[in-house]
Amino acid sequence: MNLFDTRSVTFAEPIDMLYACHGKVRRFCEQVKLLPDYINKHGRNDIVLQTIRQISQYFNVAAPLHHEDEEQDYFPLLLQYAPEAQPDINELLRQHESLHANWTAVETEFDKLRNHPDYRPDTAILKRFTAGYDAHLAIEEPLFDLGKQKIPPQKLAEIGKIMAARRRA
Repeated sequence: MNLFDTRSVTFAEPIDMLYACHGKVRRFCEQVKLLPDYINKHGRNDIVLQTIRQISQYFNVAAPLHHEDEEQDYFPLLLQYAPEAQPDINELLRQHESLHANWTAVETEFDKLRNHPDYRPDTAILKRFTAGYDAHLAIEEPLFDLGKQKIPPQKLAEIGKIMAARRRA
């Protein structure tokens, strides 16, 4: 990470935007990992409620859009220029389903936490969620690098516009 790089990531660079989303996923997953110990020490307080609200906002809104970007735009484009990526893309698509299911389970834990001050989240559910993303990003990010190498910039610019429009819809 370059601390002196202050440029903003935009959809004009869609692969950089996909990476930026992964940065947020990592940050929120780290918060999910820290949550049980924090709650055991401090109880369910306003910090916990604010944290789970932010995590929920990301995984209920931004993460599904990110997966649409990949499934509808990036993966099909990558396959045009790097058909060798097909096995990894097939695995990632399967994982998208389990990631969504894992998120649903975490959101249920968060609902219980919101509604019951003494509730302690099921750590196995939280760990399954974060481990799923750890495995997913490890497969997916090399495909972002592959796209930077193989996909022409004008083609990336085209999907960047589509991705930005998806968020305006």
